[in-house]
Amino acid sequence: MKITLLGAAGGEVTGSCYLVETLRSRVLIDCGQFQGGPQADALNHGALPDVGSLSAVLLTHAHLDHTGRLPLLAKAGYKGPVFTTPASVDMTGLILRDAARIQTQDAERQNRIRERAGESPFVPMFSGADAEQIISQLRPVPYREPVSIAPGVQACFVEAGHMLGSASIQLLVDDGKGARRTIVFSGDLGPKSAPILKEFEPFTSADAVFMESTYGNRDHQPFAETVQEFVQIITEAIQSGGKVLVPTFAVGRAQLLTGLLAWAFREKKLKPFPVFLDSPMAIEASAIYQRHPELYDEETVAFLKARPIGLDLKTLHMTASPAESRAINGVPGPCMILAGSGMCTAGRILHHLRHNLWSPQAHVIIVGYQGHGTLGRQLVDGATKVTIFGETIAVRAKVHTLGGFSAHAGQADLLAWFDALAASKPRVCLTHGEPDARNVLRDVIAQRHGITPHLPAIGETIEL
Repeated sequence: MKITLLGAAGGEVTGSCYLVETLRSRVLIDCGQFQGGPQADALNHGALPDVGSLSAVLLTHAHLDHTGRLPLLAKAGYKGPVFTTPASVDMTGLILRDAARIQTQDAERQNRIRERAGESPFVPMFSGADAEQIISQLRPVPYREPVSIAPGVQACFVEAGHMLGSASIQLLVDDGKGARRTIVFSGDLGPKSAPILKEFEPFTSADAVFMESTYGNRDHQPFAETVQEFVQIITEAIQSGGKVLVPTFAVGRAQLLTGLLAWAFREKKLKPFPVFLDSPMAIEASAIYQRHPELYDEETVAFLKARPIGLDLKTLHMTASPAESRAINGVPGPCMILAGSGMCTAGRILHHLRHNLWSPQAHVIIVGYQGHGTLGRQLVDGATKVTIFGETIAVRAKVHTLGGFSAHAGQADLLAWFDALAASKPRVCLTHGEPDARNVLRDVIAQRHGITPHLPAIGETIEL
């Protein structure tokens, strides 16, 4: 058996994609986009496996860096199944449709410029039709039940605690000659302390493990402390009359933050003030969350039973249309604007940053991972000037980074997940991590368990 890493390796966090080849089957785990940095576009247009020989595709979860190249499979003629959890079926459809829409809009804008310059037109990576085709091939599978997905291959999905529907995947591979191997893909793991979703569920044995390492070199600020800091920042902004801009991942982070605001208003930690959920995608994602209460943790279930959350969020405005979004510019502070994208690479947050970054009264709260080369990363790293839509903008707003809201497990939780597998002495490959994060986690696992993980490069093939 061979596993080839087609993304999220070699120090690259995004672009998750593994090709698993057995004597009887070829299975793809994830097919995500590369995000951030000048090399992302070239990597996204790089070669994918021959779809004619693919038996199946499996998704750990719906985030774009795990699903964003799926339409390329349909574009190349793949007609087979794409297996994932029921909630991920819903979320993947939402995310891929949004990605196709953004690409189409970007192409139209670029091509107006190219036409005036006499240049050849820009062609999007995939079309809306490509996205709809692959969405039609999504197949739901239950948690914790092994499912036959290809000749000689069973897959078992368990909760990963990262986003609604996220899973770690165990492949049970029979080569037809009596040999059996167990391969585990962690997917992205969530922190144990985060609310709303159930905690991750680790596997207990494997021959090989492909494990994420995004925060392998550090732990996040404790969640309770992060909530206190969040409330304090908002209190300061309200007192100064400033606007609070939160670059928000539409799936997961938007629901977490609106839930926290509901709690803060209910517990009188904050006096209700205007909050704008300025993201059609986040609005739709919130509706999907409401359809899957079976994935909530006990605390969230109790919170929702105690009182309808809508009574706590009377000042929440959901602005779906472009006109409603533009109107927010005329709303005086204090107010909060939750808008995508989470890394400030596209979407409505760019317009709000352009209008407010130069104001000393404004606050920007960064609540998630920011990839290298993204505008969000520039703000986190203390840039005094940034470029938005070709315009230089001074950064005078107060920029706050709250790592405790991350949807990724910190080092302690990553180790807790691996501890359950360590006794089986698996071969370990660390993926989804920048160099320092992977190096540190490798050394800690080696010291803790006597197993030295391998740090694979993109394109490398691991043979079992």
